Amino acid sequence: MASLKDLKTRITSVKSTQKITKAKQMVAAAKLRRAEERATEARPYTERMESVLANLASGAEGNPNAPRLLAGTGKDETHLLIVGTADKGLCGGFNSSIVRLAREHIVKLQGEGKKVKIITVGRKGNDQLKRLYGDLIVWKTNFVDVKQVGFAQAHEIAEKVLTMFKDEEFDVATLFYGKFVNVVTQEPTPQQIIPAIAPEGAETPDLKGAVYDYEPDEAEILRALLPRYVAVQIFRALLENVASEQAASMSAMDNATRNAGEMIDKLNLQYNRARQAQITTELIEIIAGAEAL
Repeated sequence: MASLKDLKTRITSVKSTQKITKAKQMVAAAKLRRAEERATEARPYTERMESVLANLASGAEGNPNAPRLLAGTGKDETHLLIVGTADKGLCGGFNSSIVRLAREHIVKLQGEGKKVKIITVGRKGNDQLKRLYGDLIVWKTNFVDVKQVGFAQAHEIAEKVLTMFKDEEFDVATLFYGKFVNVVTQEPTPQQIIPAIAPEGAETPDLKGAVYDYEPDEAEILRALLPRYVAVQIFRALLENVASEQAASMSAMDNATRNAGEMIDKLNLQYNRARQAQITTELIEIIAGAEAL
């Protein structure tokens, strides 16, 4: 049985941990509000771009001059996976769930005989994937020194991806990130961004019978729009990741704080029982000594 001194030390240690987890929870809660606002504000723009893409793409079907970002390379041999995670831990299973989804996709593609390349966005994803798939990682980046993730970071990643596609280093690119639903739920989400396809459920604008003539033509507009579409989708994924990370961190630290409180209660009970047992033993020894005299 632990001594009174050991129990006192453990209680002090757990109380210190509880203070840290409580502070981390409050910081995450403060950051979550702004991160959620940014993610929510970006959704209408990306959804409208998806609907415009769906409308233009429907008109470009079968067009031999359609941009390669829309039509693809005509092959399905090499896949690029862009895995977005957080740079820091202490956010529950947020990072692991995204990496797990990416791993399942890798196993599936390799089982079909496809070649896989990986770009990791976020230090935690890189740390987990390099253990098994380090030879597949062709580029990595993180935002440890960035105060606030912005479009500049998304544009840098998009430029790298577009350059690789131009150099015919892959045929299909899929983006993995954590979609923010609410404080409790963050959904690991895959999204194909090259060749560009409108996500399921994307609304096509209701033209109410109107017919539009595009100047320049649809193919020319798509050539200018598609590179920006890739950057916007990556930017949206980064914002969703930031909001999801803070929500997951707040929930994880809340659980840790409550668990620490329960542990403190149990340790205090053990301490009081041990102290009472020690006092009782000392009283018995005193009484027995007095009776012996």
